[in-house]
Amino acid sequence: MTRLAITSCERTQQYVKRLAESLRDLGHYVDDLSDREIEHMVHAAPLHDIGKVGIPDNILKKEGSLDAEEWAVMQTHVALGERVLRAAKLEETKSAKVLDVAIDIAGSHHENWDGSGYPNGLKGQDIPLAARIMSLADMYDALVSERVYKKKWSHEEVCQEIIQNKGKRFDPAVVDAFINEQDYFSEIASRYGDA
Repeated sequence: MTRLAITSCERTQQYVKRLAESLRDLGHYVDDLSDREIEHMVHAAPLHDIGKVGIPDNILKKEGSLDAEEWAVMQTHVALGERVLRAAKLEETKSAKVLDVAIDIAGSHHENWDGSGYPNGLKGQDIPLAARIMSLADMYDALVSERVYKKKWSHEEVCQEIIQNKGKRFDPAVVDAFINEQDYFSEIASRYGDA
């Protein structure tokens, strides 16, 4: 289990880094994507689901779909993670910038570009950029990985799903960066794939 967690973190960090660099290279969000800001996103990425520590195992490890009540509990991981990271920030000032980015990611990585996400229904540019990048990286990683409740998808199937969600779930510019880097994503998924 530890190897899988480390591997998933490494994959996610690579996806976030590559998306952020590609966004900048394509001329999107250039002022928000300095090397230092990208480094903060990469360091913060593994904390995006830290709130899941407060979700019961019977929900986290359930085989099959969650019912409405279980789904409502699962959705609380976003607010739980944000609270945990805010508390950590109060204790640790040395890593304050990374924690700021981690708070943005943990609290908003399930928000959707069109406003249909959770927990706050944020829309478009109101969603922190780091969370918009993490959202796509997290979905890619989840779909190309096998879970107790689902089989893994092919890289091509995931690409199609992401492209279909451009302007809906995902920031169009982040999708453009993904399209630009999709071969790299496939390589990372293969190299760091779950054993």
